[in-house]
Amino acid sequence: MELHKLTIKETYEGLKKKKFSSLELTRVFLEKIEKEDKKLGAFINLSPEIALNTAKRIDEKIENGEDLSPLAGIPMAVKDNILVEGERCTAGSKILENYTAVYDACVVERLKKAGAVILGKTNMDEFAMGSSGENSGFFPTKNPHNESRVPGGSSSGSAAAVAASFTVYALGSDTGGSIRQPASFCGVVGFKPTYGAVSRFGLIAMASSLDQIGPITKTVDDARTVFNVIKGKDQMDSTSVESKIQNPKSPAPEPLARYGAGKIQNLRIGVPREYFVKGIDSKVENVVKKAIDKARELGAKIEEISLPHTEYAIACYYIIMSSEVSANLARYDGIKFGYSAFSKNAHNLLDVYLKSRQEGFGDEPKRRIMLGTYALSAGYYEAYYLRAQKVRSLIKKDFEESFKKIDLILTPTCPTTAFRLGEKIKDPLSMYLSDVFTVPINLAGLPAVSVSCGKAGGLPVGLQVIGPWFKEERIFDFAKLFEQTLNL
Repeated sequence: MELHKLTIKETYEGLKKKKFSSLELTRVFLEKIEKEDKKLGAFINLSPEIALNTAKRIDEKIENGEDLSPLAGIPMAVKDNILVEGERCTAGSKILENYTAVYDACVVERLKKAGAVILGKTNMDEFAMGSSGENSGFFPTKNPHNESRVPGGSSSGSAAAVAASFTVYALGSDTGGSIRQPASFCGVVGFKPTYGAVSRFGLIAMASSLDQIGPITKTVDDARTVFNVIKGKDQMDSTSVESKIQNPKSPAPEPLARYGAGKIQNLRIGVPREYFVKGIDSKVENVVKKAIDKARELGAKIEEISLPHTEYAIACYYIIMSSEVSANLARYDGIKFGYSAFSKNAHNLLDVYLKSRQEGFGDEPKRRIMLGTYALSAGYYEAYYLRAQKVRSLIKKDFEESFKKIDLILTPTCPTTAFRLGEKIKDPLSMYLSDVFTVPINLAGLPAVSVSCGKAGGLPVGLQVIGPWFKEERIFDFAKLFEQTLNL
């Protein structure tokens, strides 16, 4: 039995039936990472002692016949912008290279309570700024399917680790596609919940109105399992909410995927014309259209819809995101925590600020800080930031109108497959366009999942399934049936 290839469900069953122990399983993953990750660069930091101690504790509970969570004893990884108490947390940046977290993020606390075995922290684009995994302050991550290609970003290490079977599942964060895009490039499942469905407490902030934590897994069922553990209200995050369950007396019952019949009954699926435009790779387009045809064969009613303000999403996103970045990253001043240039010929407080930020931040954070500072500056606030927020409302309204007529939306996750390392790093605008199909979902705060729907040129292609706010179960039901049908 190849333990490293098991899903969450399979691992849980194996532990429960004592086919293997959590300690044995954890050692398999740690040895595999130690041996193979030098080529991929998926992990920034490993925590073998913590992982092995947790595994031993879970094995004792299994021996004692205690009831266990579906995640108990199962090895996982955490993106390095999510705090794990006592562990280094760099956010992929030199400015936080020696920072040690003093508390657990809410999601980590919930996973620990569930008995999750944390293997370590995964690599990422610096402060989650990037679409390739090349903007890490330490080393780039490579795609397990082809090491000359990028794994996507910013949750590059988490997606690569799951695809390479270095871990059963991982946590990522998604601000403009940072879970779904690398999941697409690496051929795994990446789920972004509704904004507010999962607490952001303990996530190092990039753009607070857009950030959301979610799972990267091998299957849709696994994503559902992790989401059900980490979701829910947290008193430390005022934007978090309790899970919203549909009223059973509602006159419009939830459409269900009826697996027994092998058909999708009464499910209306919208395909936005704006997502199949000039610029999308023709091979990717063909794979995604075949996947949509498969949904039609399963019984779904496919109809073309329009999301007319999609063309403004990238511009709108980069103004809002950069503005929030400039505010959130102002705290890294060389005084409170993180890298400080205090001893490097800094003669006054302003010198400490300027030198610490100049030496600690990479090119991409500096670029976005400057963009955001400009957009928020006197005389430009109304022309840029305020106008972008108004356009954001229009983008959200497009989705609201569409979901009055349909149940789900299907689109490509990305316009291309994984591109070559170094191909776009010198062209920021080209890199930003990699997220053209994912950023509207963050601007609207919607839930969405990327599932692999085939390959183009030997590289994975992702299908994005978008649902209404807090209708995660609808997305999971459809995506699971779709996954089973393709047998991926």
